Amino acid sequence: MHSKFSSIIITCEHAGNNVPKEYQSLFDGADRILQSHRGWDPGAIEVARLLASKRNTPLFYCDVTRLLIEANRAIDNTQMFSEYSKSLPDDIKEKIRQQYYFPYRNSVESFIQSLTKPVLHLSIHTFTPELNNVKRKTDIGLLFDPSRKLESDCCAHLCVKLSLTLPSFQIDFNQPYAGIDDGFTTYLRTKFADEDYAGIEIEINQKYFSADDQVKISISLNDALKELLD
Repeated sequence: MHSKFSSIIITCEHAGNNVPKEYQSLFDGADRILQSHRGWDPGAIEVARLLASKRNTPLFYCDVTRLLIEANRAIDNTQMFSEYSKSLPDDIKEKIRQQYYFPYRNSVESFIQSLTKPVLHLSIHTFTPELNNVKRKTDIGLLFDPSRKLESDCCAHLCVKLSLTLPSFQIDFNQPYAGIDDGFTTYLRTKFADEDYAGIEIEINQKYFSADDQVKISISLNDALKELLD
């Protein structure tokens, strides 16, 4: 049995594809792109909400499109602003950071600071079933830093439990992305000790995004968490 967590927080960095009114002119003619995975993570906020409700835990989310500003990237990442926003003057970029980036990230960091440790942070994302004409075999990816024991132990437990309740799903570690790539959990690991914080990014294949699938996945995640939290 793995060590239990005292607290949990659930976040969703790509919860929506909203464009604030003052920036709508940047996206004239870009409706199709905004609706695609490039604009947000379809289905992620539904699973995050269902799971947060089941666990009676706070949910933090950013519903401004990642094409305006990317809430899941470090402050110095060149991908923070997309081709739609990167040519904006520096003062406008800084205004956007102050409006949408820092309030979201700082609220999550402050909340984790206030929680009893150790804290489990689940960051809910979805990914496209196919990229560059290559079908992705992963159904649910558990992204973590293998050098952090708390995260490794947690994901080993989640993998076993999810495999039992979702036997037809391929559950993979650090797929379709590496858990140590730039992301919000990666940043938060620099702020909290290994034994105090486990940041796990849950990546769900978008082929599972009927309402029934969302419910099924959230139930399985909740069941998988019970021994770690209850």
